[in-house]
Amino acid sequence: MSTHPTVLDVTDRIRERSRGTRSAYLERLREIRQRDRGADRMGCANVAHAVAGIPASDKFRVVAERAPNIGIVTAYNDMLSAHAPYQGYPDIVKHEARGLGATAQVAGGVPAMCDGVTQGTPGMELSLFSRDVIAMGTAVALTHDMFDAALMLGVCDKIVPGLLIGALHFGHLPTVFVPAGPMPSGLSNGEKSKVREQAAQGLVGRQGLLEAEMAAYHTLGTCTFYGTANSNQMLLEAMGLHVPGSAFIQPGEAMRETLTREAVRTVLGKAGGVAPDAAPGVAAWSCPPIGEIVDERCIVNAMAALLATGGSTNHLIHWVAVARSAGIVIDWDDFSQLSDIVPLLTRVYPNGSADVNAFQAAGGPGFVIGELLDAGLMHADVLTVRAGGIREFAAIPSLEGEGRLVWHAAAPSKDESIARPAGNPFSATGGLKLLNGNLGRSVIKVSSVPDDRHVIEAPARVFDSQAALQKAFTAGELERDVVCVVRWQGPQANGMPELHKLTPPLSVLQGKGFRVALVTDGRMSGASGKVPAAIHVSPEAAVGGPLAKVRDGDVIRLDAVAGTLRVLVPDDEWAERETATLPEAQRIADGHGLGRELFAGMRRNALTAEEGACTWL
Repeated sequence: MSTHPTVLDVTDRIRERSRGTRSAYLERLREIRQRDRGADRMGCANVAHAVAGIPASDKFRVVAERAPNIGIVTAYNDMLSAHAPYQGYPDIVKHEARGLGATAQVAGGVPAMCDGVTQGTPGMELSLFSRDVIAMGTAVALTHDMFDAALMLGVCDKIVPGLLIGALHFGHLPTVFVPAGPMPSGLSNGEKSKVREQAAQGLVGRQGLLEAEMAAYHTLGTCTFYGTANSNQMLLEAMGLHVPGSAFIQPGEAMRETLTREAVRTVLGKAGGVAPDAAPGVAAWSCPPIGEIVDERCIVNAMAALLATGGSTNHLIHWVAVARSAGIVIDWDDFSQLSDIVPLLTRVYPNGSADVNAFQAAGGPGFVIGELLDAGLMHADVLTVRAGGIREFAAIPSLEGEGRLVWHAAAPSKDESIARPAGNPFSATGGLKLLNGNLGRSVIKVSSVPDDRHVIEAPARVFDSQAALQKAFTAGELERDVVCVVRWQGPQANGMPELHKLTPPLSVLQGKGFRVALVTDGRMSGASGKVPAAIHVSPEAAVGGPLAKVRDGDVIRLDAVAGTLRVLVPDDEWAERETATLPEAQRIADGHGLGRELFAGMRRNALTAEEGACTWL
């Protein structure tokens, strides 16, 4: 199947836009790759320090035998259920590396915070910027400059984008990402949401809510809904940066360790499971540097996979930053144009009732990638960490005879209520929509919003925080058609927290038959569920964006069909209206306590959401 013309057009536009920055990036990679390996290039004292803490046999391999040395960057901690399984991974990696004549060292750890723990607290205001801290931590780890390849151990929301940004600043290294997998299914996401809505109405007490939450989030692994963490894994598969099909294998499965060992073989160019139709001898190859793999086509493939699965809106921020790390410039217009032609192929919560374990059983990422390739909606001619190319990622792994890892085609779908072929999609267009108008530019995740809620027109109620909205809801002040505007939530205001606490009250209002919507310069990700939410409004209110002009009672029209977001105020009146400023007391409160002082420079330097909210450019 030839590549779809729109995919080609978007890719060409990105390539032309990025010509200068991408060329400069690749030139830097060429220069750094021409150096001697670390142990030969560095001073004797440098080398001695680098190997002082490893076994004598490994020292001999690194220094005398000039064996490849793998740097491990890990996000392990046991605060995150998704990252707790990584505790034993370094020993597995080192064991496998030694068996292949190589060595491995934990180059460093990066911080990994859980949005589920910090949601609705001041800590959540550090969440977005933790991505750039993780990127810097990755750079600190790899700047020891003794490594011939790297493995990235991380799964969740800001962790994968941060590791990816950091790795691309060391783009000369072959790099493979190593997932840990989702937890087994517990209380269904739908049932959990019902209890949350009941709690918002006072129908369920704290004990009942706590029991429901603990039944949903109950053991090791990622949360099982299709939010940012699991979208990360889908995108890494589509970019060819995993061992194929490793995203959603649970931590407790025997295959999990086998896939981790395969990641070592892959990054060393010694992988065993190449594509069935690959040319003879393709296993004898070198894993390409990550900076060469992540080109314009690779980024477009990730965007297509995001749209086809109705993935997290956070990636409209994160993947802009990821692309910039490789010298590639993308914007929301690129996502929007692709969304017009990429069909929605999956129904996974919050876009449906299934969780990621059911998605994996239906065919998982491999099914989606195969369908997109066959429909010409992904580039097939891309580099990946595997010799067989992106086609290897249209498969599901399994263990056969004596634990041998093999792959089988993911198609056809095992459950078309969860994963459908491109010829019979859930929707002809992707799950995300760009909105433009006199309130700025924003995005909406329409894949989970009922069709009759794609257009909302109602009077505005303006809030300066999500706590203020919750208070109004509890007081019964929102029992009507209403567009709730929550401002001062952008990167420069308070770090752009996710506003998940707003989902239950807004869902309750919608369930009562009211036509409600959310408009905010903050983030909402997949947690908006079935409530229309225009998020990431740019420019943000704190820098004089249009949300700072909105007043209670202004009629706002959110039209996801036409792609518009407007306040219905006469143009001359709107132009003359005074722009509110972030209250000084709120600015001070949002900038102090629980470490927020340390992020003041990031708030000052942050670019817009559409520019990736980068703090390092």
